[in-house]
Amino acid sequence: MPSPNASSTWLHLGAGSFHRAHQAWYLHRLRETGGTSWRLALANIRDDAGTLLHDLAAQHGAYTLETVDTAGHRQYTRIESIDAVVPWDAELAALCEIGAAPDTRVISFTVTEGGYYLDQQHQLDATQPDIAADLRGSACTLYGALARLLRLRLQRGGAPLTLLNCDNLRHNGERFRSGLRQFLTLRGEPGDSDLIAWLDAHTSTPNTMVDRITPRPTDALRQRVAAQTGSQDRCPVMAETFAQWVVEDDFRAGRPALERVGVDFVASVLPYEEAKIRVLNASHSCIAWAGTLLGLHTIDESVAVPSIHRMASAYVTDDVIPCLTANQPCPIDLAAYRDTVLDRFANPHIRDTNQRVAADGFSKIPGFITPTLAESFARGHVPLATAMLPALFFVFLERWQAGTLPYAYQDGQFDPVAARAMLEADDPVAEYCRNTALWGSLAGTEALTGLVRNAIERVRAWLAVEQAATAG
Repeated sequence: MPSPNASSTWLHLGAGSFHRAHQAWYLHRLRETGGTSWRLALANIRDDAGTLLHDLAAQHGAYTLETVDTAGHRQYTRIESIDAVVPWDAELAALCEIGAAPDTRVISFTVTEGGYYLDQQHQLDATQPDIAADLRGSACTLYGALARLLRLRLQRGGAPLTLLNCDNLRHNGERFRSGLRQFLTLRGEPGDSDLIAWLDAHTSTPNTMVDRITPRPTDALRQRVAAQTGSQDRCPVMAETFAQWVVEDDFRAGRPALERVGVDFVASVLPYEEAKIRVLNASHSCIAWAGTLLGLHTIDESVAVPSIHRMASAYVTDDVIPCLTANQPCPIDLAAYRDTVLDRFANPHIRDTNQRVAADGFSKIPGFITPTLAESFARGHVPLATAMLPALFFVFLERWQAGTLPYAYQDGQFDPVAARAMLEADDPVAEYCRNTALWGSLAGTEALTGLVRNAIERVRAWLAVEQAATAG
């Protein structure tokens, strides 16, 4: 275990806005309290953030965070926790050098839910082209990149390490670890068995729950930052005032004292992640899909529609809360949490887009929604309110097929050919409900198919009413 005064590095993989509004912000706040023994390095696995990394490097890793509350009060903070911006290269050589250094004690990552390539049974989907490529020696996924990095680390002494998942994935640390072990086993290169043994003995992968609404940066944000701070910041980021980070306290090589700045270190993150994934993430998607179908642009516009607000609230009230309290007490007041979440979504100053939140539906249904359906059926309850969510996504996909979505749909697990084949089938709803990747053991059952078929009709009736009201 390093001494408190030792210089330690925290390497983060994933240069998107969320990391810079969340983990980097917490580390910045810790520095403000005098906690300066940890340095933060930021890297990207793919060459899709080149401009951002270049701009951050030009600003020596510093950037402006704008936060805004529901009343519209904005604050501007210069975040200066990123000490090194790692340039991308095709071999990931620079990233691996930092990751292999013994003073790098934590490697965290934000690659979105789809970036783990796990199927409904939480097994690595080796049929995915990116995974198949990495099994042949590439490094375009988290697994391929970390396999390369960790092998170098083992060759250089194998210092202990914590691998910290910061994505919205249930049991995220455990499932990432399982995915990485499966990847190494399938790859089977010389030395991979030794790498798995080292991984088991010298690394930890705590489960975490992260929460902060962080929309994509816009030109308007850059203009506000310039007007308010006088800085021509090329890479500012915006977020709501609210932030939460719950982490299981299992760090193999030490950690920053982040409890000093509001991070909750707990024995088990399970009740927090279940509440967040089912209450916040699933209802967020519900609102984005519904708002898109009504031609709305942002989440706040969408949740302001009374029928959409009722839809999201009923989903939590009727189905989620009974599921999460069925077998044991919940440490969270779920009704209050529901209301807080919907109030956060209604913040008119965030301007979070339906496009951003509607993305990755083929990962979000099995991750966020199917568990509530399955648990409801198991206890003899018909989840009518929950069924509206996959029904909204089905009608959303019909709009995609017709070319009438107001934006390009983005989904890391999306197979356009398979989606078109499903929608062109004699019974598209039955085909939709037979998809085991979406529904797991529920796939193809009469209970699921009948429920979703009924919910799709309710969605279409709802749309007709809303559109008639708008036309009138």
